[in-house]
Amino acid sequence: MNNVVVSEWAESRFPLYTADSIQSLYSTSNLPMYKIHESLTVLIAIVSGEGVLNADDGQTTYELMEGNVILLPAHRHAVLIANRTQPLHAYKLVIGTMEQARSALSGAMMRKSEVAFNSNIQFFPHEPASVAKVEELYIHRSPESETRHVKNQIVFHQIILQLLDLQESKYAASEQPSMERSMAYLENHYSDKITRERLAEIAGVSKSHYSTLFKQLTGFSPNEYLSRLRVHRAKELLLNGTGTLREIALKVGYKDEFYLSRRFKQQTGASPSAFNRSSFQRVAVWLTPYASHLLLLGLEPAVMISDNSEYVNTDGLQPPQTMVFINADSAVEQMKSVLLDNNIELIFAASQHLYEYGLNAGQLRAVAPIMEISWMEIGWKEHLRRIAQVIQRSERAERWLAEFEQEERTARSLVQQSGASDEILTILVIKPEQLLVYGARNIGYVMYQSLGLRPPARIQQEIEKLGDQLHSIPIDISELADYAGERILVTVFPDVKGSTAHSEAIFNSPYWNELPAVQRNCIHHLDKDEWIPYNPVSIRLQLQRAVALFTVHQ
Repeated sequence: MNNVVVSEWAESRFPLYTADSIQSLYSTSNLPMYKIHESLTVLIAIVSGEGVLNADDGQTTYELMEGNVILLPAHRHAVLIANRTQPLHAYKLVIGTMEQARSALSGAMMRKSEVAFNSNIQFFPHEPASVAKVEELYIHRSPESETRHVKNQIVFHQIILQLLDLQESKYAASEQPSMERSMAYLENHYSDKITRERLAEIAGVSKSHYSTLFKQLTGFSPNEYLSRLRVHRAKELLLNGTGTLREIALKVGYKDEFYLSRRFKQQTGASPSAFNRSSFQRVAVWLTPYASHLLLLGLEPAVMISDNSEYVNTDGLQPPQTMVFINADSAVEQMKSVLLDNNIELIFAASQHLYEYGLNAGQLRAVAPIMEISWMEIGWKEHLRRIAQVIQRSERAERWLAEFEQEERTARSLVQQSGASDEILTILVIKPEQLLVYGARNIGYVMYQSLGLRPPARIQQEIEKLGDQLHSIPIDISELADYAGERILVTVFPDVKGSTAHSEAIFNSPYWNELPAVQRNCIHHLDKDEWIPYNPVSIRLQLQRAVALFTVHQ
């Protein structure tokens, strides 16, 4: 077996912003019109006067006045038209991006800019501070000194920062509590008979005003939203093989299978039976582990909702090219907007992970069906098999698993020849507020299942009862001796500031120093990023690391 160990972690990076050009536009009665069509994103800042901006051949119109800021996507045709009695003065800032110089060397994935790659026109009605900064940038567009050049860079990035803040606040501002209550009711009672009057009553607004607010908030009418909830839930039940078409129709709120089929075809263009045989191309995942399963199966997620910018890079396969990241702490309406913009057909998620962020499947179901892949109830191999089954790639999954199981047998044979096979092995994880002994998941899977090493008796008892569901057992420091084996693997999780000082309380205690493994110096300190992740790519690399740990240094 190859003992050369590599890291599975790769990072994603945002591009650098550049100010490609800046112009002053002054429209008068003689020159009332200015056409805009750039290959890059354009920011229009209105300094004074009045007018309109027409886009998409007049299909989209914005009334303009002092303090307005408009962000036009690249390649978008637009026309500025001045009010003949109120000359329009505006600045046009063309915004570009460039990759960071180190990205090619490190193999990092380049993420899309939220300012430069948004596909929608964005209109901000009252942003005089942003307009003033654009004006400052124009006045000093030819800096007389390097000091002014650096100030220009700061001003430009302050403009970018304000745009990003405005984009985020737009979603936060749209989360009206009254409308949220009515939407939550709709999402949780989609199978019931629901009237617009009832939804408006929950929201505390008139029936006619409710429809307007709902459309502004979601992009759909209440009836369209309800239809999407029902059809997407039907898709979930079809993918899970739950019941006949008639039973599914009744479960989602339709009177019979014929009505469901009609609605299904209206929304998707295909019948329910055709959908069940479909091959998905535009898939989103909630958190990193399921992204690695998809990449391993040869399908790049279109969107990953994640709590960090890292992803698992599958060894030997092309890294992601266009995968979009959304921060898991983003407003739910912002998530929906990005998922809709990326034409997502299916979302892989675990209820446990959604709940950890205060969400549930119903809040995202209007965007796409949610394929629930239970996180704790099953192990990583079953995760891979279920995902592969849904995306019609089971043969590829079984081929990979067969190769891995051969690697497991080879690794077990090598480790059985070392002294570790005769010892009880304890996996200890020290967190800032908790001391854990690991079981059959994460590093425990490799040690106790792949390599067949012996866990402490109490852990063995729990593994026999719970199998893959035994993640870990929290213990008190005074219980260390009850779980300590002849060899101990230790992983320390840093606190939010990156400090591991909390581990000193363990390592300096008599409970620790009296352990035979400590006195015999049979302690291995392991990096959490290399040993804790739980997905096929990481498990395979942990197996390689374990062989190196127990054979190279014996």
